[in-house]
Formats: sequence, C-alpha cells, structure tokens
Amino acid sequence: MEERDERVDDGAGGGGLPGQQRRSGEPVGDVYEWFRRGVRLLAQGNPAAAEQLLVRAAAAEPASRSIREALARAQFDAGAYAAALENFRTVALADPSDDYAQFGWGVAAARLGDFETSAEHLALAVAMRPETDHYRAALRQTRATLAARAGAFGPLLPGAPGYLEPPTGAEGAGPETGGGPGTTAGPEPTGDRDRQDG
Repeated sequence: MEERDERVDDGAGGGGLPGQQRRSGEPVGDVYEWFRRGVRLLAQGNPAAAEQLLVRAAAAEPASRSIREALARAQFDAGAYAAALENFRTVALADPSDDYAQFGWGVAAARLGDFETSAEHLALAVAMRPETDHYRAALRQTRATLAARAGAFGPLLPGAPGYLEPPTGAEGAGPETGGGPGTTAGPEPTGDRDRQDG
C-alpha cells in the first residue's frame, strides 16, 4: 500500500492523545499521525472520532488512497453511507483493481438502496477475490434483493420492503376494459404462481 506500509511505528503513540488539539483547532501531530490515530480509533470501535481525524488527514493529503479508504470505513461504520460511498468511489476510480474499494462502494450503495450499483461493484470485488467469503455473501444478498424486487419470488406482500400500494381510483382499468378495483387480486397472479410451481 502507501506510506502506512513504509513507515515504522516508533511506539510513541502517535504524538499525543486522540483528543489533543492545538489552539488553532488542528489536531496535534502530522498527517501520518492523524491517519494512525484515526485507524486506531476505528479499530477500537470509535468511528465518529476516527472520522474527525481522517477528514483532516484527507484534506491535507487528498490523493492518499490509504487515508481515503480509512475515512470511508469510518464513515460507513458511523452510518454516513453517502459520504462513505463517495470516498470508496474515489479510491476505486483511482485504482479500479482495488477489490476492497469496489466492495466498499457496493455495500455503501446497498445501504443507500441502489442495488443495481451495488451488484455491479460487488461482482467486480468477487471477480478479483473469489475466495473472500464476505464479498460473496454481500453479492448474494444484493442479487436476492434485486430478484425479490423484480418479482422472481412471487408478488410482494403488503408490509414487505419494496412493496408499493396499488393505485387507487379510476386510474388504470375501468369497466370498459373489463377491469376494476378488484382485478389485481384475480386469477392472473395465481396462474403465474401455478406456472412456477408446476
């Protein structure tokens, strides 16, 4: 990877406590120390605190894919899925062969409800690293959601995610077309189900 693999940890703890700041509001230390402390906070389960440091680091080093990836992970874990998607997307566009960035882009898109984009990027991640179980599991989940939305498992029932209420009123079929309010629950859906079963 980038500089995180090249630098040696001197054991000094990254130049101060995570909450320390200069009078200007800037955290103590240099960009690499912000990155290390942010990654450590993320590993300790503090994504919001990690995000604060990593946003500073990314502003100082916008071309660093390592910083952007860590920032995207912190944002995802903090529930900021749109921001995470943008950072994973930036990393993936800079290096399309980065399987983790493709995976992150895919899962963030799924959290935002864009399952078509999710399937595309998760499929790329799986193609690059087919042995990675969590990549394959995420792709299966996204594809199952797309199939369910397309009606592959029969009509969605009221209350199911993605269920849309049928239109009401005179919109659609009227008496002259043989339709009416009760025609959506008629024999045609049953016929489709019978065809699938038989």
